[in-house]
Amino acid sequence: MDIIFIDGLRASTLIGIYPREKAMAQTLEISLQIGTSTASAGATDDIGDTIDYALVVDRLRAELAARHFNLLERLAEFVATLLLEDFGATWVRVSVAKLGMMRNVQRVGVVIERGAAA
Repeated sequence: MDIIFIDGLRASTLIGIYPREKAMAQTLEISLQIGTSTASAGATDDIGDTIDYALVVDRLRAELAARHFNLLERLAEFVATLLLEDFGATWVRVSVAKLGMMRNVQRVGVVIERGAAA
């Protein structure tokens, strides 16, 4: 299995359980490792034979801008499912972090790994 990665993607969404978090979008930092085979793309040099990371980024930004999540865990599950079901990944590692949410803490977040159903 090969891995396509997107590291340090910044995207805005409504995230959180507190009233102020439900009223104002926050910028999250998202890093992805997307398991797939890149053998065909390596042979053909054709973007259609792989997962197009530009499409992934655009889709994630659009989806997150239109949604509200209470928890980072739910948002991470949403992203993992999107990559597995809509982009055909066989395995994903999704890291999602809130920035500057706590005094003297740079980031808080969650990392999940999921595989496609057999």
